[in-house]
Amino acid sequence: MNRIIVALLASVDAALAVAVGLAATLAPLTLLWVFGFGGAADWGAIWPAGVTVWQFGNLVPLTVELPPEYLAATGIDGDAASFVLSLSPLAFAGFTVIFAARSGVRASRAEAWLTGVATATLVFAALATGAALTGQNTIATAPMWQAVLVPTLLFAVPALTAALVTEWREAGGGAVARLRDRVESAPHGWGDVPGVVVRGSAVVVTGLIGLGAALTAVALFARAGHVVALFEAGNVDVAGATVLTLVQLAYLPTLAIWGFAFAAGPGFAVGEGSAVSPAATQVGVVPGIPALGAVPDSTTSWLLLLALAPVALGALAGWIARSRLVHAGGIGAPATDDPIGARLVTAAGIAAISAAASALLAIAAAGAIGPGRLSTFGPDPGPLALAVALEVFLGAAILLVSPRSRAGGRTSPRPEATATDPDAPTVDARLSGLLAGGRPTDGQEQHPVAPEVPDETPAPRVDETPAPTADEARTEPIELPPRD
Repeated sequence: MNRIIVALLASVDAALAVAVGLAATLAPLTLLWVFGFGGAADWGAIWPAGVTVWQFGNLVPLTVELPPEYLAATGIDGDAASFVLSLSPLAFAGFTVIFAARSGVRASRAEAWLTGVATATLVFAALATGAALTGQNTIATAPMWQAVLVPTLLFAVPALTAALVTEWREAGGGAVARLRDRVESAPHGWGDVPGVVVRGSAVVVTGLIGLGAALTAVALFARAGHVVALFEAGNVDVAGATVLTLVQLAYLPTLAIWGFAFAAGPGFAVGEGSAVSPAATQVGVVPGIPALGAVPDSTTSWLLLLALAPVALGALAGWIARSRLVHAGGIGAPATDDPIGARLVTAAGIAAISAAASALLAIAAAGAIGPGRLSTFGPDPGPLALAVALEVFLGAAILLVSPRSRAGGRTSPRPEATATDPDAPTVDARLSGLLAGGRPTDGQEQHPVAPEVPDETPAPRVDETPAPTADEARTEPIELPPRD
């Protein structure tokens, strides 16, 4: 495809990523302004508020400065007037990542991945800069470089990663394809290692996110009464309840990451000095956010069995990698595995990439929602990465390093004749017995013997009988069967 067309399509993808993200924040804010404030609303504050929420959803930390009027009206201590807000609703970040990956895949399949990724990144950065310059407010602020750089990196890195992966898998030419061919031609089975490591890591990370989402759903269902009680205790009207529900829906991906951190073992925090894990739970005072009603007050030691789920995901990734690392030696030849070194490196690579991805997700799902004790929420990246690495490596190594039965090999030894047993029947004797109509045995008394044929009496040959002539064939009488 023409590079200009690719650049235009990439620009459209970047513009849509920014526009749809901003629209997702401006639409509920507009409804809140209409039904909550009516004609007394300051319509000029909608755009700055929408831009700030979009930046916050794309991992930009905000510094909140509460005005003195608000402190006087609510009775909040002046020491809590300034704090950092960094626990982002990951629904916005997930939307940006999906749009970026889609743009990178399209650019790669159009055979101009570098042009597409570079153009989309520049357009996204320009739009993010324009939004940051026009959407500044005095309550929640962020440094200009963070307001531009963090969302741009959140778009550029997935776009580049998706483009490179697509090039590696599908491209027939180019620098990435030549590197792939060179790597895959490595001797002793090392050429398949990079591909199976990436594939296995993707299976593990996807499974961990799905596991966290399932645990979150179970917790919300099991403690639905506490969630409803916190909704009622908030004493909000219909507009406030709608806004609160939408905000909590945006935080569902964040809660899913908390869920798989709980399953892996280290757990997460819901305030400074708290811990929620299968081993022990110490919660303390929790903010009156309805979604936090799903956090259990106590846990049982049986929940430690949840750590088997990452091990099972590692085993699944190891099975997928093992099936890819088995090569057929040809028609009729048994299948052979790659060397033990390649399989060990594969297991370690899957564990390392899964741990790195878990640490990045933990960083994105952790942060502060207020001053003091509210400054620590979410999982700790270090312990989570270590736990995931050990569990996934254990499961992957079980499938990758364990011995494998060879195709076409014998499953049990069969007794054979040895040189020390001269009376044992040989293979030729067995075959002779079969041809003579006998029954092969392993004993010494029953030896099948072929019938003797005299040497001086040769067997009659079929071709020695003269064939009848045509006249004899016509004059030969035909004998009819007698009638009853």
